[in-house]
Amino acid sequence: MKAATLQMVSAPGLAENLTTARSLLEAAAGAGAELAVLPEYFCLFGHKDTDKLAHQERWGEPGPIQSFLSKASKELGIWIAGGTFPVSTGDPARVMNTLAIYSPQGLPVARYDKMHLFRFDDGQKTYDEARTLEAGAEPAWFDLPSRDGHTWRVGLSICYDLRFPELYRRYSAAGCDLLLVPSAFTHVTGQAHWELLLRARAVENLAFVAAAAQGGEHLNGRRTWGHSMLVGPWGGMLAERSRDGAGVAVAELDIAELKAVRGRLPALDHRRL
Repeated sequence: MKAATLQMVSAPGLAENLTTARSLLEAAAGAGAELAVLPEYFCLFGHKDTDKLAHQERWGEPGPIQSFLSKASKELGIWIAGGTFPVSTGDPARVMNTLAIYSPQGLPVARYDKMHLFRFDDGQKTYDEARTLEAGAEPAWFDLPSRDGHTWRVGLSICYDLRFPELYRRYSAAGCDLLLVPSAFTHVTGQAHWELLLRARAVENLAFVAAAAQGGEHLNGRRTWGHSMLVGPWGGMLAERSRDGAGVAVAELDIAELKAVRGRLPALDHRRL
């Protein structure tokens, strides 16, 4: 199965971001991808954290972002992992940071709300997602019947979740073959840990990992690390967007390779905890 990770440098304007996302999705579909993964906050990178509140949507109801994802997946005939977008919680001051999966029929088939909320303070830069986000409560996965004849089980996560291996152990125990990580890693933390953590999650769970990222200088002054990539179950790099700016990384995910790796090293069967 071909999969694509889409890299963006999202701006404060929703319409501009959706136009860029559509172009990247078309490029992924044109390259033969069955699954395209958009980055965290693909739809909006505001001047301040509270800007996202004005663009929140009620889950499952018509709205610019959900309508965009539904239309694009149906028109392009691909599975889309809709990066993340703000979903209403009932609290006007907080939203969910939600990853939604759309089928080639344009239907939402899975939803995951970011469970682990990022907080960072190095004396110069400070982030605290809990000021505007409500944490999700449950892991989520879905089954993707591919053209290769295999039904891939796909586990969902978002950005800071990557630092919590117990979430991915839950996915491997559920039989996931592929782990998605749409992200907006800061340049500081990404430079230090992004590739290291992605390859570790792939190796320890003997699974493919597809990580789409924000990558570049944003209008709000924030710099994100980028390096959107796809990693194999033995930890090897399959494809990477190695420079800043919008772009697409595409790789073939071979289920035979995954089965061979798990057969040679049945570590998932050796777990004691």
